[in-house]
Amino acid sequence: MNIVRNRNIFYTVSAALFAGSIIALLSFGLKFGIDFTGGAIMEVEFAVKAGEGMAVPERAVLEEALAASGIDHSVIQPTGDTGVLLRFRDVDEATHQTILHELRMRYVPAEVVEKRFDSIGPTIGSELRRRSMYAVVLVMVLIILYIAWAFRRVSKPVSSWKYGVVAIIALVHDVVIPVGVFAILGKFAGVEVDALFVTAVLTILGFSVHDTIVVFDRIRENLKGVRSDLVFEDIVEKSLQETIGRSINTSLSVLLSLAAVYFFGGVSVKYFSLAMMLGVVIGTYSSIFIASPLVVTWQQFMEKGGQRERKEKGVFYKKNK
Repeated sequence: MNIVRNRNIFYTVSAALFAGSIIALLSFGLKFGIDFTGGAIMEVEFAVKAGEGMAVPERAVLEEALAASGIDHSVIQPTGDTGVLLRFRDVDEATHQTILHELRMRYVPAEVVEKRFDSIGPTIGSELRRRSMYAVVLVMVLIILYIAWAFRRVSKPVSSWKYGVVAIIALVHDVVIPVGVFAILGKFAGVEVDALFVTAVLTILGFSVHDTIVVFDRIRENLKGVRSDLVFEDIVEKSLQETIGRSINTSLSVLLSLAAVYFFGGVSVKYFSLAMMLGVVIGTYSSIFIASPLVVTWQQFMEKGGQRERKEKGVFYKKNK
């Protein structure tokens, strides 16, 4: 299949996914975790006592223990077969110890072992959210500057800075769609966005632009030895066909590793790996079907504009002879 020639199909698919993600973000927003809003997270494990059976307490028992400690709203997630993750508002040390006491009082058959307890104030959470946004924007700016520099010797038929702009368009596409998916998950499944999600987004940016640059670099190499009978669209198609196998194989290898983390890595990294998997799939798609075809679209648009301008000038000179 000729990718560049059928680019309008891929543009339509991406536009639909992008628009749906924007609508989800505007309608639902992201469900921020305690990293950004402030709060506490406690992970406890129920260790088996010698000679006794063991089972994680029912959710009602956990909610009762938290309510007795003054916690009226919480998020409870299982971690494996023997533990739970508790998320609730920011508490002082006295309340923290009261929660542990209430858990131990209500679950006698096993020993309650606290594996971790983290507390983040709302001021720190707000600062972290702002800095995360700055980090994402800064990475995008640095990427466009790097691509413009790397392709500085490529001026025809497309200027070097245009490769950078197209790469940023693809990056925005690659970030917005996973974020939109998480907005939907936050609304209907209670999935929260935390610092690990920001790490995933930054990693997606790096992976996506790396894949895009590989294709762009092949275009640059093919432009050096271009035949006179090949137009720019054909050169881009040739470059895509030469790199598509490598891109897909690399992405599949990463996806297999992330799938293992998703299914066996535990609840704390489950949604990090999910965000990464979404980013890898969308990033690979955009590198092949969006970024390079966009360069061709831009080049043809400018070429048509130039032809129209020359035609108008020719008519003007002819009338004034």
